[in-house]
Amino acid sequence: MSTVSQMLAGNVKVGRPMTAGARFALGMGAVMLIVAASLRGAWASIAKMAAAARLHAPDMALYAAQSPAIKIHLATALVALVLGAALMVLRKGRTFHRVAGWVWVSLVAVTAGSTLFITSLNHGKWSPLHLITGWTLLILPLAVIWAKRHNVARHRGTMMGLFYGGFAINVFIALIPGRLLWEMLFA
Repeated sequence: MSTVSQMLAGNVKVGRPMTAGARFALGMGAVMLIVAASLRGAWASIAKMAAAARLHAPDMALYAAQSPAIKIHLATALVALVLGAALMVLRKGRTFHRVAGWVWVSLVAVTAGSTLFITSLNHGKWSPLHLITGWTLLILPLAVIWAKRHNVARHRGTMMGLFYGGFAINVFIALIPGRLLWEMLFA
């Protein structure tokens, strides 16, 4: 069996495992660096917009004016957020968990895939934020493989990381002043 196959099966142990908190902190640190690189030079205007923010009902006219890729991205992300929250609190291993899990995986894959067509942040090119897309599209199938192989610990850890880490990170990014979700709720 190759090293990659052994890793997928969870048979390779390398050093002392990192705690969940340390992994989350490392991931958040990496994302902060990616966000900082993506927003280079825009911090003064972001601070100015944040200072003038006022919470209000969502401006659906802004949503309606967006490209199909952005509409799909936002809609699937919000549904995945709600369904993922239900999956985190309900009993695991039952039929609902399996069916809803496949729906959640599909929603996350569409959410991540749609970002490949969203390039407005970087003048028509992918930005460093697209590294998160790549990571999601790589790790999501691995989490499914681990579930199929009954490697519950790796499946659980990966899915919890995708849900808590991915959505915490992406909600933070989506609510940066000047971005669509911020504009819909605070501008």
